[in-house]
Amino acid sequence: MMAIKSGRAIRFGEEKVRPTGRGAIGVTGIEVDDKNDEVIGMICVNKDDKTRTVLVVSENGYGKRTPIDDYRVTNRGGKGVKTINVTDKTGKLVGILDVTEKEDLMITCKTGITIRMPVNGISEQGRATQGVKLIRLDEGDGIAAIIQLNENGPNGNHAQDVKNGIDSTIETPKEKDDPTNPAAEQDPGADV
Repeated sequence: MMAIKSGRAIRFGEEKVRPTGRGAIGVTGIEVDDKNDEVIGMICVNKDDKTRTVLVVSENGYGKRTPIDDYRVTNRGGKGVKTINVTDKTGKLVGILDVTEKEDLMITCKTGITIRMPVNGISEQGRATQGVKLIRLDEGDGIAAIIQLNENGPNGNHAQDVKNGIDSTIETPKEKDDPTNPAAEQDPGADV
């Protein structure tokens, strides 16, 4: 599946993409009409895995999960189907993931604020809806990135993630600044 900013997504079989050389342009996955539109993501879905849903998030903090079967299989290079109702309120589509209810979603805003929420807290809705508000944003802020985390980290193995420089533990400001927390960092140059 491929999705574009204007809120459309296309689902086609992997065998429809022929092998090409490293330097080749490749083949068209989805038709992009407007010069300001662009592909924002791609996911690989397994039609037999009924535990996974398609999660989409818009730039103004709206998101939803939709069953994979709501997206019909077509040929590559088509216009696709609506995956989220893009309005001034929701903003453009910024992310697409395939998730399970046991995973968490991490959202990072352009201002640097990051939150983590359980995927099962995001409701399942049809393709043509705008979704629910996932995060309140300040004026002029927007979603910069989304990533899914399972209970053991982004790659399913916390030890391997730490080795690769990915720290899947999230420290809230309260925990960091709490003087009663033995793990809290104390700045030796801070005024006491």
